[in-house]
Amino acid sequence: MKSLSINSYIKNIKPYKTASHEIWDVDKDSRSTVLKLDWNEATIPPTDCVRQRILKLSEDAGFFNLYPSTENAELRRLLAEYVRLPESNIQYFASSDSIHEYIAKLYIKEDARVLIQAPSYDNFRLTAETAGGKIFYSEIDDQFIFHPDRFERDIEALEISFVYICNPNNPIGYIHPVEYIETLLIKYPNAVFLIDEAYIEFSDGSCKDLVKKYNNLLVTRTMSKAFALANFRFGYLLASANNIEAMSVLRNPKNITTFAQEAAVGVLSDLPYMYAYVEEVRSARQFFFEFLQGYKELVTACESKANFLAIKCRSTKLKYDMINHLKMSRIYVRDLTQSPILQNCLRITIGTQAQMKKVAEVLKPFFESYDLR
Repeated sequence: MKSLSINSYIKNIKPYKTASHEIWDVDKDSRSTVLKLDWNEATIPPTDCVRQRILKLSEDAGFFNLYPSTENAELRRLLAEYVRLPESNIQYFASSDSIHEYIAKLYIKEDARVLIQAPSYDNFRLTAETAGGKIFYSEIDDQFIFHPDRFERDIEALEISFVYICNPNNPIGYIHPVEYIETLLIKYPNAVFLIDEAYIEFSDGSCKDLVKKYNNLLVTRTMSKAFALANFRFGYLLASANNIEAMSVLRNPKNITTFAQEAAVGVLSDLPYMYAYVEEVRSARQFFFEFLQGYKELVTACESKANFLAIKCRSTKLKYDMINHLKMSRIYVRDLTQSPILQNCLRITIGTQAQMKKVAEVLKPFFESYDLR
C-alpha cells in the first residue's frame, strides 16, 4: 500500500522523549505507594474547590453534548487578577504546549532560525521543527554556568529570528533576572522572545509586566505545576494586546474543555492553597539540597528556583544505579539525556517535606554503601 505524503519537515524528526508513566499501570489502590518525581507535576491534589466544582458540574448532564464555552468571562477576570495585567494581555489555551504550537504557526516561518537557550525543555524543539524552523542551541558550559556574552554572540552570529528561553530553566533550575530579559528585548528588537514560565510560582522575577512595553515578548504559563492541574491541560499566554489579538485569530476556542475551565476557576478561587504548597516545596527543596550536600563525593545538586533539583553524578553508572535503586522503592525520577553535558545527570521533582524525607531515607543507605570503584 502506498504511504501517504507527509510534511517534509517531520520525515527525519527526532521525537520528544517522555519519561516513565508506569503509575498508570499501577492499580488505583496502590498509587499512593508510588512517588512520581519524573514529570514535575505537583505531588498533591489541587485545592478541594476543584473537586467540588467538578462534582457539581458532572451532575448536570445537560452540557455534555455541547461544545465548551468559548469565552469564559469569570476565568479571564480571575486570571487578570492573579497576574495583575489587563485582560487584553491574556489568553488561555488547552496547555502551554498547545500555546507553543500556535506560536510556532504564527511566528516561526519556513527556515526561520530558532535559538534554544539550552539544555531546555525539548518538546519546544519538536514544535518549532514541525513548523519548518531551523534549530540552533546556545548551551551553558559543562559546569552549568550561563555566559551572557556567548549567548548574545550566538544570537548575532546565527542571525536568529526566534529565541526560546525556559525561565526558570528546565532541567537545571536557574533563572535569568527580569533586567537581563529586558536587555535582550531592547538589544534584539527584530527577534521574537518566548519566555516559558512554567515554574515561575516556585521562584521570583516573572517578566510578565514587560509585555506591556515590548511587542517582541511572549510569556507562556501552565497550571500543571504549582496549581496541580496537569491532567486538565490548561495554560495561558501573556503578551501585548496586538499579539494576543493575532493569537486569538488562530486559537480554536472550543478546545478548552468545560472541566478544564471549571478546574482553573477553582484553583484561582483559592490562591492561598497554591501559595502554601509552593512554600512547602521551597522548604522541601532546601532540605533535600542540604541532604545531597552531605554526599558531595558522589553527587552534586544544582541550586534550583523550580520544583525540582538536577543532580550530577560522579559517573553514568552511578546515575543509573541511583535511578534503579529508587525505582525498586517505587520512586520514579527523570534521566536527563537531551544534551551531552547531562550524560551523568538526573532530575528529581521536589514534593512535600514528608515525601522528600522518604526519598532521603531510601537514598541514605545507597549512598553510604556505594563503591565508586
